[in-house]
Amino acid sequence: MRRLTLALVALTAITACTSIDCPVENTVATLYKLQKADGTQDTLRDTLTVLTRLARGVDSVILNKSVETTSFQLPVSYTNAADTFTFVRKGEAHEVADTVWIEKTNLPQFESVDCKLIYFHDVTSLRHTRNGIDSISVNKGRIDYDSNTANFHIYFKAGI
Repeated sequence: MRRLTLALVALTAITACTSIDCPVENTVATLYKLQKADGTQDTLRDTLTVLTRLARGVDSVILNKSVETTSFQLPVSYTNAADTFTFVRKGEAHEVADTVWIEKTNLPQFESVDCKLIYFHDVTSLRHTRNGIDSISVNKGRIDYDSNTANFHIYFKAGI
């Protein structure tokens, strides 16, 4: 009887230690929605490619030749104070590139000792060149697990 009791206690302790409550939706990324001047959804007919510069100094494609684009997600660096993206818009007779700089405050989020550390971000500043982008507005300044709410509304120039 004593062995059975010890076995039950050991089994309970083992299973209690392995139950992990890490969030399933743990991707932290920005959501961009394309808008027209009147606030309705826009569709970019040109090809859109987005690049970013990695820590070791090389460019990395993070959105490759997206067509018929109405929205897209981009990752965020965990600990950099600012992220830089290059938007390349290419049509039949044109190609324009814009650079977007997003400055942010990185906020570590502790879920559990069993889960990896996640960073949320608060956007502090946004600026961009104006070759193919007319404007970008911050819709939701907190970048977190919410992948349904647009962080940014982007307005591309028409007729390029």
